[in-house]
Amino acid sequence: MGVTRQKHAKKIMRFYKHNFQFHEPFQVLLDGTFCQAALRNKIQIREQLPGYLAGAVQLCTTRCVIKELESLGKALYGAKLIAQRFQVRNCSHHKNPVSGSTCLLSMIEDGNPHHFFIATQDQDLSNKVKRKPGIPLLFIIQNTMVLDKPSPKSLAFVQKLQTNQLVPDYQKQSIVELKEKEGLVKQESEKRRKRKRAGGPNPLSCLKKKKKKTQEGQEPSAEKKKRRKRKRNR
Repeated sequence: MGVTRQKHAKKIMRFYKHNFQFHEPFQVLLDGTFCQAALRNKIQIREQLPGYLAGAVQLCTTRCVIKELESLGKALYGAKLIAQRFQVRNCSHHKNPVSGSTCLLSMIEDGNPHHFFIATQDQDLSNKVKRKPGIPLLFIIQNTMVLDKPSPKSLAFVQKLQTNQLVPDYQKQSIVELKEKEGLVKQESEKRRKRKRAGGPNPLSCLKKKKKKTQEGQEPSAEKKKRRKRKRNR
């Protein structure tokens, strides 16, 4: 396993852990095309994938995927044996099985609440997965498993989160719980109460100013006093 490829996978895993709450054990949904590619390239999925993703992994598939492989006969018999070793996740197609790609798409509806990875070689399925944010995509190329870089949809979703344009309900609830735990809710309410309301003008500034006597009014009285003193002196 190349060092560069391992660093690439770690960086992508940090992205999904931090922004979409992925955690161990990582649940990887595999379809028939991925199992067939692993068989052809002699890849031991169960042994190699945990090391590549740097964490515990649960390999799983659906009944629709296994039914599809059975219907394709001997050509995909080996892929069917591999898929049958994985855990089978319940889908909504018990009575009327659908194609593997359709079934896997149904498993990641409503925001991928179970945090599934999708492992497939089907290009059409891969393109549809990339249109949904928060779905890690695995494929095989040149005898190695590769974790695809985050899709433009996932990057745009995270950008909206960072600019506070979009906050999922589970994050809103966790923020409220964290504030309550730290006692920030009470502090915020107290701050709102202490805020002063905008009052009117200062009543002292409304008082009328006293008129000052003009110097012109003072001069005549001063001159009269001086004249009286002169007459007395005579």
